Amino acid sequence: MAVREGRALTWLDVFTSTPLSGNPLAVVHDADGLDDATMLAFARETRMSETTFVQAPTQPGATYRNRIFSMAGEMPFAGHPSLGTAVAVARARGEARAAYVQQTPVGLQPIDVLTDGDRATASMLQEPAEFGAELAHADVLGAAGLTAGDAHPTLPPQVVSTGIPHVLAPVADTDALGRASPPSYAALRDLLDAHDAAVLYLAAVAPDGRSARARAFFVAPGVTTEDPATGSAAGPLMAYLHARRGVEALAVDQAVEMGRPSRLDCAVEGARMRVTGACVVVADGHVRL
Repeated sequence: MAVREGRALTWLDVFTSTPLSGNPLAVVHDADGLDDATMLAFARETRMSETTFVQAPTQPGATYRNRIFSMAGEMPFAGHPSLGTAVAVARARGEARAAYVQQTPVGLQPIDVLTDGDRATASMLQEPAEFGAELAHADVLGAAGLTAGDAHPTLPPQVVSTGIPHVLAPVADTDALGRASPPSYAALRDLLDAHDAAVLYLAAVAPDGRSARARAFFVAPGVTTEDPATGSAAGPLMAYLHARRGVEALAVDQAVEMGRPSRLDCAVEGARMRVTGACVVVADGHVRL
């Protein structure tokens, strides 16, 4: 009996050019016809922070529709799944250089891709920044086991979005960043739910504001998880530093403490933030969904 080949699957590491570092992503191609329950179940099967499903676009001007699922459910937008999916689409189409427009629930995001075999670079324009409430140091840093003395002296915590809200929390230095501990599930859930945010993003910003080291925490079903690379938070951090310091470009190193180092390069482009990163393909295959 012949075995059905299934839908093509690409597994990449994003915001890195080194396999088994950065943020992993599974991309399911030709995903039209999959229902939400199946996509969520497969996202839980991969146990990655996000898994994406490429579908035909439903909005004019879009190249494809990107359905992004965490283990908790569908996400309206995310960073590394956007870049990694664009790279997977370019490879599937045999395009060494491409300019796409992905469709997500928050809008249409232009993404440029340059591929070279199993390695690639992708660059995305995120949505215009929206600035939410400034928060008290104690309310934010306490969740990560830090004190007010670990806070950055002039940069307060704030909720910022370039597609999805995050709680940004600048800290005094990389020593404070390294001492941060994963928040309890209840504490982090309450903090994020109070501000309709997806991630607590701790950042040690260099004195000139042009580089930073970061850690990100989010809640999966019943647990707290640290994210290796969070493009949808690096964009807001770029917007935050541009508004407060006039910074035009920012290099973010993330997940050094996790042993999965990532590099996210950000820049201001008009009213939007551009986030760029390397990607490397780890595996190609098929999934029988």
